[in-house]
Amino acid sequence: MGSMGSIALSGLNAASLQVQSSAHNIANLQTPGFRRQQVQQSAQPEGGVRTTLSRADAAGDALADDVVHQLEAAIVYRANLSVLKTDDRLLGSLLDAHA
Repeated sequence: MGSMGSIALSGLNAASLQVQSSAHNIANLQTPGFRRQQVQQSAQPEGGVRTTLSRADAAGDALADDVVHQLEAAIVYRANLSVLKTDDRLLGSLLDAHA
């Protein structure tokens, strides 16, 4: 299993990619023939998440999906940031205890 910090960092990166992809889709909503970007996430055996970016099979928009993905990503980002802050505090406490 990966460290708590590296697992949270993979979550931050996944959330960031989701926000970027959704923003890209929204910005290109009116572009003729535009195929949306889609983010796929999968759990890694050692912990954390792996993300891949692909294009939709067909042209078209899904504005509601993109807005929901942005909101989800914002929540996931804050949650993983909280984990990183907690990990930092725990490490600081551990170092203080051993000093």
